[in-house]
This record gives sequence, structure tokens and C-alpha cells, in this order.
Amino acid sequence: MTSAHLSAVVREVDNADQVSVATRRAAAISQFINTARELIGDPSQARRQDLEAVAHHLETLGRQSALFPEADFPVNEQYPAVVYRLSEETDGSFALYLSAGLPGKSVQPHDHTTWAMITGVQGIERNVFYRREKTDDPARDTLTPERTIDVVPGNSVILGPDDVHTIELQGQQTGLHLHFYGRGLDHMPARVVFDTREGGSYRTFGPPAGIRHARISPQALKAALAEREEIAVLDVRDAGVYARSHLLFAVSAPRWRLPLEIDRLVPRRSTRIVVVDGDESQAHDGAHQLIRLGWTNVSVLAGGTAAWAAAGLEVFSGTNVPSKAFGEVIEHQKQTPWISSDELERLVQQGKNIAVVDSRTPEEFAAFSLPFAHSLPGAELVYRIGEIAPDPDTLVVVNCAGRTRSIVGAQTLIDAGIPNRVVSLRNGTMDWLLTGRSLAHGRQTQLPEPSEGSKASARAQAEAVAQRAGVRRIDTATLRRWQDSARQQQRTLYLFDIRTRAEYEAGHLEGWRWAPGGQLVQATDEYAATRGARIVLADWDGVRALTTGAWLAQLGWDVSVYAPATHGPDATRVTGPEPVRVLAPDHPAPLIAPAQAAALQQAGKAVLIDIDSRAAYEKRHPAGARFVAPGRLSAFIATLPTDVSVVLLSSDGVLAGSVAAGLLRSAKPVQPLLTLRGGAQAWTAAELATDSGSDGVVTGDDDQSYSPYLHKDLALRNAGFEEYLEWELGLVAQLEREGHTGIALIE
Repeated sequence: MTSAHLSAVVREVDNADQVSVATRRAAAISQFINTARELIGDPSQARRQDLEAVAHHLETLGRQSALFPEADFPVNEQYPAVVYRLSEETDGSFALYLSAGLPGKSVQPHDHTTWAMITGVQGIERNVFYRREKTDDPARDTLTPERTIDVVPGNSVILGPDDVHTIELQGQQTGLHLHFYGRGLDHMPARVVFDTREGGSYRTFGPPAGIRHARISPQALKAALAEREEIAVLDVRDAGVYARSHLLFAVSAPRWRLPLEIDRLVPRRSTRIVVVDGDESQAHDGAHQLIRLGWTNVSVLAGGTAAWAAAGLEVFSGTNVPSKAFGEVIEHQKQTPWISSDELERLVQQGKNIAVVDSRTPEEFAAFSLPFAHSLPGAELVYRIGEIAPDPDTLVVVNCAGRTRSIVGAQTLIDAGIPNRVVSLRNGTMDWLLTGRSLAHGRQTQLPEPSEGSKASARAQAEAVAQRAGVRRIDTATLRRWQDSARQQQRTLYLFDIRTRAEYEAGHLEGWRWAPGGQLVQATDEYAATRGARIVLADWDGVRALTTGAWLAQLGWDVSVYAPATHGPDATRVTGPEPVRVLAPDHPAPLIAPAQAAALQQAGKAVLIDIDSRAAYEKRHPAGARFVAPGRLSAFIATLPTDVSVVLLSSDGVLAGSVAAGLLRSAKPVQPLLTLRGGAQAWTAAELATDSGSDGVVTGDDDQSYSPYLHKDLALRNAGFEEYLEWELGLVAQLEREGHTGIALIE
């Protein structure tokens, strides 16, 4: 981000005080890196005069000491010297660090094997430079001190690849110094540090243990979440681990899945991101991954979720918590009426005038449903209810698997003002099963096409609710202006088409993602991770986008609707499913065909490891394969014999390929590491042996939160239902303790 772009961001939030130090620092660093890249070009071919010019810009950056507060880059008696990564290219070049240390910190004579430069932010770093009589073996090299330079704010030093120096912090002030290298510290495998200041014996100088990233305290993050600046809090643990304990507004973004998901979750690369884990043990690896992928404003929550809880702040369990808590707030504040399973069955048996609609996705409905329900996903309710319940005397019952979509769906119809009496099924199909009843499986019901009269009525109802919720309509000029703002890294813009899958795939606007409206409200955190961003919904029919937008606005989002024109640029449609861009920062791992993998496995020379989805694994997987959640993959591979090949697989091979490439770069397993070409789908297509069940699951529920519906044991299933319902009912009290949430219901 350039300084001009930063000024635009300031204008976007209307208050310069709302732009955090982290964002101003990221902008200044990005401007410096861009300048260095322009001046130097190929870092392996840097000329001395170009390095000197860059060093002057580094000094300018260092003089902006307010951008580098000690609180963001702490050192203490336990960790008296810490290296903080500020920026790095995907290939490891142009790496910028902040070296922080207590007085007295020193490093023996060492080289870098690449050019380097240092400037001060705070304190005095004494550099002693040595004349090095270099031989073909560093053990015979001799060192003679030549000059001493104290690096402070306003001056700098430059070193060549073979230059040797020592550093030592002088005085009583904590030292903060910027170190800029042609290659990152973990891309310098051949550099040496001498044991004495005369040379001779030496050792290979590896990268500092545990390079960190700027940190933010729980209290500061809590305050930032209440401000107007855009921010994304990403929890990089495996999804099942995340579900056990996390911050309310932390989005599940497992570290190994970032190359597949980050571009959709946080599309603006200069967005302020705070990376979270349980105890800060994984967050810095996640932050490094994000920086390598191109995101520039990345910090880490100090101490992780454990520190957040220790500070007396609220910790949540479960998934899609903001949306599910929203449903409970709706019922609590608006007194959404409900009906019990006993009462519903009694009315059905009596032949009463009832229409039961299931507001989940068609796929969920097909898995199981009430035997007499119609499939009518949440965003479709107002649009199509007139065809299912044309008689105003029909009682409309909205259900889902649990509570949220039952409540939100019922209240959607009530707020729209349909003439029918509307209730939710209390506790959904969970209660239906808990009270001894059974569900139907494999049903599909067609969505009725609304008549022109129904459409007109639905449009008026949706428009009225959307206006009350503050949803805006925007024209083409405004949309284009906002798209330009997003391209210039000024403000995040999410564009969602909320129609059915079939409608979306039949033709949608280029660049618009598919997010069926009911799911967008139910699981907003799976689609948009940046709080404070703009959301625009495509309004094709004057009903569904407005209905969805009204709920998103009440959830606290800045949401607008755009009606695509039937001519001009909007007349061009893109067909097919939403494309997903996979970022590839690492060299790919070798591929192996299913038949070859099966032969190696049969000979005892390969271990197949599925890392995608335990639920899918239990339904069907290659015979003999194991299941391991990616977050524990390195530890598991370390337990395997060194003479076997490790073959990673996922559904289509994409995730496995990305994870394998990352492992080869970072963990570097000693076993040959391969990716199954085409994944489990290709294995099945090749008619190779498959199996099912949980045998071979190594990491339990780490990969995702498991639904009680998956339990085959009825006692366990019912206990899971009761635990889930108790948890969901308790969310209102948790929100009250949380404080600011942004939720504001319309009257």
C-alpha cells in the first residue's frame, strides 16, 4: 500500500484516529519495499549505489519510531532478544525484520551470504566490522577488527555477502533496529558465526529460533474490534480445535488451508489481520504464511485464546457463533413464537391447515427432513411462501436441524408481514428425534416458482423490511466506484449472488461469488472474515437480496443491494460454478497415480494419509489409509519409518498438494513426500479397494466440529442434542458478557 492509498483509507473511515498504528506501519513498510524493489530489481544482482539509495529510505522508515512501539515488539528477561518479521516476498527475498533486544544483547562475528543493511528505530546497536582473510574453509579464516559504527535512528550500515560484523546493544534503552536482507533469515543456510573475534572455529548460523511477528494484547484487540477500521481475526488452528474455544469474532482459517481460502475470506491484501491460536504456538507460522501469500498487515494475538480468557474476556465454543447467537437474540428480544414437536404432530394428525417449511439448504434437506416438510431455504421464504401457503389461514411452521434457521426463518416471514400465523419448530429436528419420532431421508421437493402476484407482494414486503434495516440500493456508478476502491486496496468489497445454485450457475455477473442467502446469514463468518467491510448483494428479483440484506444489516454489516441491468456490461453473464483461486507460494510436491500408490502401499513401502475431512473419510476412503488433521501432520509423519513414502490425499488432490508443498518447505520430512494425483476421487474412479468407518482416524475431532447427528449410538446422539441445545440457549448470556457485538434489531 502506498502513502496515497493510506490517505484514501483514512478518508474511507472518515477519521484518521481510527487508522491503527498497525495499518500505518504496514503502509509505510509496503511503500519502502516497493521503493527497494524498484531501485534494486533482482536482489541477487544488487549494486552498491542502489543499496545506498535504499538505505536512505530505510533510515526514513526507522525515524518513524511511533510506528514501532515496544508494546508491539516486546522483549523481556525470558526472551531478551527477539527477531520480528515485518515483510518478506514469497521467494524469501527483500526480507525486513525488526530486531528487538534488551541492553547488552550481542552476536558473535557472522556473515549473511547476501547483502544486508541496518538502521535504528530506538537505542544504540554497536557494529564492529572485521577484515576477513577468507579461505576455502571458514575454520581457517582470520578476522581483524577494522571499524566501529553505532547504528542509531538516522544512520545505517550496509554489508556485502562476505562481510563479517558483531552487534551489541549499548546503553540502558531497549534496542529496536530494522534489518533488511536480500534473502530471508531462513533462506541463508550457509552463513557462519565464528566462535571468537579472531576467527578460526565456527558453526553454521541458522535462523533465529521462533521468528515472531508484531503482537497485540487481548485488551488492545478487544478495543480494535469495537472501532471502525476494517479488521479480520483469523484462528489458524484446525477447525475442530478452534470449535472448542475461540474468540467470538475469530474466523476459522486453518493454517494449512490458507492458500485455498484466504483470497475469498480476506480479499483485500492490506487488510489489518490478527492471527490467533490457543497459546501463540502456531500463530506465528500462520502469520508467516499470510505474509508469504501477499498480505501485508499481519499481527498475532499475544498469548492466544488462553491469554484472552485470562484477561477476563469471553471465550466461545461451537461454529458460526455470531450468526447462531444472533438467532437467539432474535427470539429473546422479539419473542418469536414457536411450536413443540408434540403439538406439531398432533395438528398434522388432525389434518389441520399447516405448511411446514425447512429453511436449510436442499442438500441438508435431502439428508434428512420431517416427513411432511417442504424444502424452502431461508432466502427463498418471502419469495416463494405465497405458492406454498396461499391461504392466509394456513399455519406456517419453519424448521431446521436445531434452532437458528428456524427462528430466523420464522421471524423473516413475520417481519415481512405475511398474513399467515408463523411459528418456528422449537429446537427443530433435534427435538423431533429427542421425543421419539423419526425423520425421512432422501426426499427432494421442488422450489415453487412464484406467480407475478406473489412476486409483487413479496417485493413490497421485502422492500419495507430492508428500508427499516437501513439496507441501501446502489447504482452502477456507485458499484464501479466501490470496485475501484477495492482494487486500489482502500476498502474491502464482498460481492454475493444469493440465489439458488442452479440460478447462479446458469448465469451470474463476473467476479460475484455464490452465497445462498440463508447460508450467508447462518454462516457469515465462512464467507466474509473482514469486519467493517462492505457487502453488496445482487438483487435479481427485488426480494431475496433485500431479505438477506436486512438480516446482515441487523447483524452489524454495511450492506447494500445492486440490481443488475438487462443491458450494457451487466448483460454479460458467466456460467458455471464459482471459480476458486488457489495460491501456490511453494514448489509443488511430486505426484503419484492411484495405481502406483496402491502398489507401493501393498508392498509396505507407502503410507496413505487423508487430510481433508474426517466425515468424508469415514464414509469412504482408500483401504488402509489413515486420517490425520493437517495441524498434527508433521508430528505424525515423524513417527513413521524413514524408508516409506508418505502419500497425502484429499478429495480432489488440491488441498493435499498445497499441504505437501508447504511441508516440503517448512517441516522437511525425511520420508519421500508425494501427493495422490486426483485425490480420493481418482482412487475411487480407478476402482481400487476402499473402506469405511473410523478405523485409521489418528487425530479424533481436530479437523472439524462434529454434529451429534453423526452418532450411530442413540444415547450418544441424544446426549449430544441436549448439550448442543443447552449451549445455543446460553449464547444470549454470553453475548451480554461479551459487550459490543454490532447487533441491532429493527422494531
